[in-house]
Amino acid sequence: MDDRLGVSLAPRMAYGIVTAVFATLAVVSVLSLLRVNEPPVQVALGAVYVAALLALQLGYISRPKLRFRPMPTAMVLTAQAALVYLPILQYGYTWVGVPGFLVGSLLVALTPKVAIPLAAGVVASIGGLGLRYDQDPLTVVHLMISVVITGLVVFGLTRLVRLVHELHAARGELARLAVAEERLRFARDVHDLLGLSLSAIALKCELADRLLKDHPDRARSELAEILAVSRRAMADARAVASGSRDLSFEEECQAARSLLSAADIDVRLEREVRDLPRPVGSVLATVLREGVTNVLRHSKAERCDITVRRVDRVALLEIVNDGVERDPQPSRGSGIRNLSHRVETLGGSLTAATESDGEFRLRAEVPLAGTVPVG
Repeated sequence: MDDRLGVSLAPRMAYGIVTAVFATLAVVSVLSLLRVNEPPVQVALGAVYVAALLALQLGYISRPKLRFRPMPTAMVLTAQAALVYLPILQYGYTWVGVPGFLVGSLLVALTPKVAIPLAAGVVASIGGLGLRYDQDPLTVVHLMISVVITGLVVFGLTRLVRLVHELHAARGELARLAVAEERLRFARDVHDLLGLSLSAIALKCELADRLLKDHPDRARSELAEILAVSRRAMADARAVASGSRDLSFEEECQAARSLLSAADIDVRLEREVRDLPRPVGSVLATVLREGVTNVLRHSKAERCDITVRRVDRVALLEIVNDGVERDPQPSRGSGIRNLSHRVETLGGSLTAATESDGEFRLRAEVPLAGTVPVG
């Protein structure tokens, strides 16, 4: 909780530090007028000049979220230049330490190609004014270095507070993206895990209704299977909520055979490989579940061939069925997109298309390299 509070306060804290530092520099400039025994009226007027300069600095140049636009920026920099140079006519050498704010503003608001020569010109002009007021060369060099240091402090702190705000905004955007990704993950899981179970429940309910009058014993058997499928759907829903999405490929093969047979579809299941690593088995189980769902929903299939084999270091699953009523355009379906996302996560590929003979083929290839077989 304390860490989150510190992160939320960081932008305001950074701006507060910048305000305090700049205000301190402004106070030092006013105190320099008192040090040379300027009259109170002159000191008060100098304080007004410094306050106006500080207001322009904090209100525009150093505002964290501000986007510099050419016309307002030019007006602000011109006003700052006037507040830096015109009071020199009134206060003389005492005022030549103030231009550090202008140097920093130039470096912040303008591109380096423009800002660096202008800032160098400001520093050089302060050196020239120092010589104009008969200061010794060592004092002039010291003054120019002070202006450079003040300008770099203004530039560095302003850039720092802007970076803090940018990082804070980026953190918020990452949080929003994480929430969106989790919602997408949840939607994929609901579709992939519950789609077949709900289709199976609907199919078996229709079958039980037809069998209830003439074949009550078989109807009761179908009702028992409906109960089992419903319990599996509840378990899948809990798995979605908990984030645990591993499926058993063996169980999905048995469920696929049972459901397709219940729909009077001739099922041919060939498994040349049985030991699949857990991630590969879970992904292929998801592909099999979605493939069977599509067979039940989008075709009047009389035959469905399911083949699982191993080619080199790749596990290959193919689901082929006839009776396709129309081109399901798998590339546009959310189910196929979800499967492609899961398969590609493991470095595999997935294709789905209606072939020239009218059969629909769903093919998933998942590499086995780098995974540990699970029995």
